Amino acid sequence: MRAHEAGALHGDIGSRGPAWLRTPDDVNALMPALWPRTVTRGADGALAVAGLSVRDLAAEFGTPVYVLDEDDLRSRCRDFRSAFPTEDVYYAGKAFLCRAVVRMIHEEGLHLDVCTGGELATALAAGMPPERIGFHGNNKSVAELSRALDAGVGRIILDSFTEIDRLTALARERGVRPRVLVRVTVGVEAHTHEFIATAHEDQKFGFSLAGGAAATAAFKVLDEGVLELRGLHSHIGSQIFDASGFEVSARRVLALQAQIRDARGVELPELDLGGGFGIAYTTQDDPATPQDLAKRLRKIVDSECAAERLAVPRLSIEPGRAIVGPAVFTLYEVGTVKDLDGIRTYVSVDGGMSDNIRTALYDASYSATLASRASTAQPLLARVVGKHCESGDIVVKDEFLPADVQPGDLVAVPGTGAYCRSMASNYNHVPRPPVVAVRDGQARLIVRRETEEDLLALDVG
Repeated sequence: MRAHEAGALHGDIGSRGPAWLRTPDDVNALMPALWPRTVTRGADGALAVAGLSVRDLAAEFGTPVYVLDEDDLRSRCRDFRSAFPTEDVYYAGKAFLCRAVVRMIHEEGLHLDVCTGGELATALAAGMPPERIGFHGNNKSVAELSRALDAGVGRIILDSFTEIDRLTALARERGVRPRVLVRVTVGVEAHTHEFIATAHEDQKFGFSLAGGAAATAAFKVLDEGVLELRGLHSHIGSQIFDASGFEVSARRVLALQAQIRDARGVELPELDLGGGFGIAYTTQDDPATPQDLAKRLRKIVDSECAAERLAVPRLSIEPGRAIVGPAVFTLYEVGTVKDLDGIRTYVSVDGGMSDNIRTALYDASYSATLASRASTAQPLLARVVGKHCESGDIVVKDEFLPADVQPGDLVAVPGTGAYCRSMASNYNHVPRPPVVAVRDGQARLIVRRETEEDLLALDVG
């Protein structure tokens, strides 16, 4: 059984036995692996983050609200920076990006990966040095590539022959020689959801290794001599716990490096193995530490380079979820509790699929806890759902909450830093929630709540 498919018995209470043995203490307990590092349950029973009660946060900022533990995020940046001291760590901005987060990751010594013009604009507006930015994307427009060149972006990851021609023409016009990597589709099946596995052959990203397109792309860049080919890039998917996929990917990409050396006499100096490192959404998940990842990836690369008689290239990785995912939880207010005659209890909150689409989109599993108080009531198996007009509007599929959960209670869902705010929508014309960063007993708004006025301002009809 894969870690993210472990089933219903998860969350704060994990899999410590059947429901009739679960106690109120189980439901009140916090599993540290699931929560930002400064989250505690206070003497009054309410959760606190960096010394601030969630009740006070809800009163000041409203709900739903994404709460970012800044010390947690910064410490995860430092964990990766410490584990990969001679490598380049690119924070994958698609997980969650705003100007405050850009500044945090830059201050902690990380590079930044962006994949659209909007992400690039955010990075530049926040003061990220352009030479520390990498630009991804399978369909970069002329305008986006032009902006990247004019800004001096440090590297561009090539994704198609059209893009090679497009970027070559733009570079010639400007008389510049941008650094590029060729994205290689290596045919590795990552053990993850179909829609977030990105290295199998039948998908939109990169150049096929098996079909020869990756080698052709590399030769084209080298032969034309306009773009500076620095290396190859491979990204096999997201929410990955098994390192074997990275081993196969590295072996195949480095075999292509050797092929390029043999055909053109060029040893490419860089190798990017992407990201996709998994995090704990439930107690069934067991992610590797950055130190473990570093050890495994270095061993893989060193071994394969020795086998191919290649100099070891400078390695780079792209963690996004692994940095921001655990650093954030979403705080909701309960609106209704509906018991379906022993079938299931539905706990409806004031958000839903507009602030977390991942459960509906990927069948993702999440945990939840009663956040505004502790309870002595017996555990109740519940489903936490949103307010949208969709039966699939589910936030947490199955979780044990106290049987006395009621309207007005606050419920917190951990692990929502990645792909929740960044994929949020205005479905049913619901304004998107704010993001609040908390540190040293202080809370600051870093992304404000959308308003109905914001929605109407775009409606020009």
